[in-house]
Amino acid sequence: MTMPDYQLIRPEDMTWRSSNLMRIPNADILERTGSEKMGARLWRMPPRSANTLHKHIRAEEFYFVLEGTGRLKVGEEVLTVPKYGGVWVAPQALRQVFNDSDEEVLWLIFGAPEELEFLKGSLSEMDLSLIYPEDPTRLPVELAGHIWPPRD
Repeated sequence: MTMPDYQLIRPEDMTWRSSNLMRIPNADILERTGSEKMGARLWRMPPRSANTLHKHIRAEEFYFVLEGTGRLKVGEEVLTVPKYGGVWVAPQALRQVFNDSDEEVLWLIFGAPEELEFLKGSLSEMDLSLIYPEDPTRLPVELAGHIWPPRD
């Protein structure tokens, strides 16, 4: 099957949902394209929230702030990323996006190559310890005293 030369993705084409572990609103921008080479998502980080602490097997990721001021922990270093600023992260680096402010932050995060083990319909069993070598729900010290995800 041949991929088309392009696919236009409009905001109304995207489906927003909460992430499984940390309940962060996100939209998979490329899911409709069928791309197996790269992935891209929008993430709306609520105030005082954090995404999973994770790394990757092969995928390099680029984190780009569209709205607000982003915060990202890579290894032991905490980075502050201004609006329209970005950070490239190597696959093996442990990273966590978090928001220790009172304002929502909108990130565009894309990576390549797509890790096919995580695509719907994958035939292989994924060893999650390869991407979550530590507790993925652990909050950074900058959110000490806060609870995320919210308890129902």
